[in-house]
Amino acid sequence: MLKNKHDAVAVIFANSYDNEVPSLVNERLMASIPFAGRYRLIDFTLSSLVDCGINNVSIIVKKNYRSLMRHLGSGRPWDLVRKNGGLNIVPPYAEKGIKVYNGRVEAVASIIEFLKGCKEQYVFMTDSNIACRFDFADMIRAHVESGADVTIAYKNEPIPYGFMNLQTTQTTDLYYTLDLDGNRVTSINTNSKEYGPQNLSMNLYLVDREKLISQIERAYAQGHVFYERDVLAPMIETSRICGYEFKGYSARITDMVSYFEENMKLLNPENLKELFDGTNVYTTVRDDNPARYCTGSKVSNSLIADGCVIEGEVENCVLFRGVHVGKGTRIRNCILMQDTVIAGNCDIEYTIMDKEVSVASGKSIKGERTFPVFVPAFKKIM
Repeated sequence: MLKNKHDAVAVIFANSYDNEVPSLVNERLMASIPFAGRYRLIDFTLSSLVDCGINNVSIIVKKNYRSLMRHLGSGRPWDLVRKNGGLNIVPPYAEKGIKVYNGRVEAVASIIEFLKGCKEQYVFMTDSNIACRFDFADMIRAHVESGADVTIAYKNEPIPYGFMNLQTTQTTDLYYTLDLDGNRVTSINTNSKEYGPQNLSMNLYLVDREKLISQIERAYAQGHVFYERDVLAPMIETSRICGYEFKGYSARITDMVSYFEENMKLLNPENLKELFDGTNVYTTVRDDNPARYCTGSKVSNSLIADGCVIEGEVENCVLFRGVHVGKGTRIRNCILMQDTVIAGNCDIEYTIMDKEVSVASGKSIKGERTFPVFVPAFKKIM
């Protein structure tokens, strides 16, 4: 159990798997991708951390981080404005030893002095491409009870299509499955192509802070890049590495199709309830008016955020804050991000529109479920 509310520090890698959703990260990074109508992906991780009493959080960013910094601000919505600890965003070149990293070893090596100055006993390291409500305190409890040197969170599920069919040649696009004997990890497999349910790593690790510092300093001096492949895998025979199974609801973004599907799954009330699990997910407050449904509008099976104005017909859609759907327009199976404006008499289906898109009257845009059309931010379709 946690000795006190400050017994762990968290390190979040905000650019994880950016290469798999290039259209969505043109103006942002993975952590700040909009999700579930009014949130960003990082909101779920931050909310879970602070609800477990972990309020010393460092976010390591690599590029396109202006959107994230604007969203997080000082960290007030998550109660992370602190004299000691709180929210710390680490951009490249902020200090002499901080540069653009390739893997987790290089990223953590850039903040090694920060970790040495922390007082917490444990360090969580996590990516930002999974939306879920995670009990970090329970993972610490399992870690202590098992006597593990490192604990890896995983979920038993099939490897996502986006992972199985990686088209990029980027060396940072790695995913991991675990072989287990009881709760002990016996092997770590990189980019496995096995079908059926696998123990798929959530890229969430818990390790004693002093042990992590020692591991990273040694690995960095030897020129290693990836924590899982270059540090953990060789340790399996000599150290106790354990798995922690996550059994709750999670939405993992691995490509554009998975982004579309994971948003659409939330139109099922059971999935929405499981993701939010009766708890709050904190995010930046915008102070919009409630959504307004005008005379003659029709909405069915949709997630509509505050600030929206609906004059037309909306079916099976996720609409973010401030979206305007004009009279006579019909929108089906779409994701429209904030402040998008659709004029009257349009017909739009299977489309993802980024923020502040404008569509002129009478336009028709149609994609397929397996290949949704993407419209970039600020685009004007005349």
